[in-house]
Amino acid sequence: MECANVAPLHAFPSSLCNTISISSVTLLLQKMKDSDKVTCDESRNPTLITAHSRTSPLPSPKQMLCLILFVSLTYAIYTLNLVKTSTACNYAKERISISIAINNVTMRETQTDLRHVVFGIAASSKLWEQRKNYIKLWYKAKEMRGIVWLDDRVKTDRKEGLPQVKISTDTSNFGYTNKQGHRSAIRISRIVSETLHLGLKDVRWFVMGDDDTVFVTENLLRVLRKYDHNQFYYIGSLSESHLQNIFFSYGMAYGGGGFAISYPLAKALSKMQDRCIHRYPGLYGSDDRMQACMAELGVPLTKEIGFHQYDVYGNLLGLLAAHPVTPLVSLHHLDVVEPIFPNATRLEALQRLTIPMKLDSASLIQQSICYDKNNTWTISVSWGFAVQIFRGIFPAREMEMPSRTFLNWYRRADYTAYAFNTRPVSRNPCQKPFVFYLSKAEFNSTLKQTLSEYERHRVPHPECRWMMPDPSEVDKVKVYKKPDPHLWDRAPRRNCCRVMKSNNKGTVVIDVGICRDGEVTET
Repeated sequence: MECANVAPLHAFPSSLCNTISISSVTLLLQKMKDSDKVTCDESRNPTLITAHSRTSPLPSPKQMLCLILFVSLTYAIYTLNLVKTSTACNYAKERISISIAINNVTMRETQTDLRHVVFGIAASSKLWEQRKNYIKLWYKAKEMRGIVWLDDRVKTDRKEGLPQVKISTDTSNFGYTNKQGHRSAIRISRIVSETLHLGLKDVRWFVMGDDDTVFVTENLLRVLRKYDHNQFYYIGSLSESHLQNIFFSYGMAYGGGGFAISYPLAKALSKMQDRCIHRYPGLYGSDDRMQACMAELGVPLTKEIGFHQYDVYGNLLGLLAAHPVTPLVSLHHLDVVEPIFPNATRLEALQRLTIPMKLDSASLIQQSICYDKNNTWTISVSWGFAVQIFRGIFPAREMEMPSRTFLNWYRRADYTAYAFNTRPVSRNPCQKPFVFYLSKAEFNSTLKQTLSEYERHRVPHPECRWMMPDPSEVDKVKVYKKPDPHLWDRAPRRNCCRVMKSNNKGTVVIDVGICRDGEVTET
């Protein structure tokens, strides 16, 4: 920064010392020089007096006084100007520091929050009484904004804390020719546009979901904060079924798993969507109509695999126990799959999952893999959900693949019809895992860590003749873990787990946390 701007000499006031100018001072100095020369000559030859010396008298006292005053004042002004300039520089630096601090505060204040998100929920009046309970699990009326779009009127109660209910606009003027689908797909595809037309203020994102979709809203925010809401973004994920993605599109977000659309994109969509829908009467559902319009807008799908459509049947254990290294954002098709915890209803099972969700949502269902080398066991921890203990040592590469405890959406399809790698459930009786499901979770304020307990799911196990300790002697697994809200602010990496010493023979104690320097999951 240029800070040394000093006032020039000509800035000196002209009224002082009979308006002495720079030229007069120069002449005065010259006379003094000549006088000194004559004096020196006179000292050598006193009789030599030139005509010039006689006509050039010494400066008068008044002139000398003015010269001294001029030089002194000039020096004083120069010094004061330096002090002033230095002060100005320091002030400028302080202003820059303050400006940076204000900008940082502004960035924090403008971080995307729940108040910037509006949920558009597609629902059916026939299933409303049953499925509204799924919405109650995650929706917080005091903190969130949302609209449930129905095909017909239903009874509502404000005390239930549900989103506002509205009836979708009539779509009978749109053509629908797909014989396998239902024309309700048209009204559902217009939910984002209809929600936009309500004119809600301070909206950054519209998030679409079904009435049987459960969102982990804190993780949803973690995903949305990665993106600039002022740009065109269409964020979601695919189906678990390869055949579904082939029939529809690998570039389509599945609405049941949920997807997010930035506000500017929603505005652009609303201007052309009705014309777009008219061009695709033969499409099956709402999701493919939305993707068709996105294609016309030139906006690709931004894939975030934490949105889960769950186009599967059966037991989700294999999928949830080996969740990809990404935040869990949503669960869908909860009426189709089995309850995620045994011996509980679907709703009870999900209510149990909300306990660890409140303690450490970022780590919910995140997998850690470790080994009990004393017993030759492989242990897989899906935090907040389940722990599996296997006889023998399995490499991490195999453990991070979901085991096929579930069935394909197309029941006649085999394991090759999934859109991701899977591993078979072992036929070896000794390699059948012992599963421990979450029974309770709590936060210890003294130790500042969570303690979650998992109890063994007691089902018959085939006889095993391997000469090694039997995991059936374990009744409970205790997992200690510090909450890590900034888990996804770092580069994606699985947490590490360590088997700790236990004073109880029937209990395995495990510590889960950030991997230490040099810590590797190796056999």
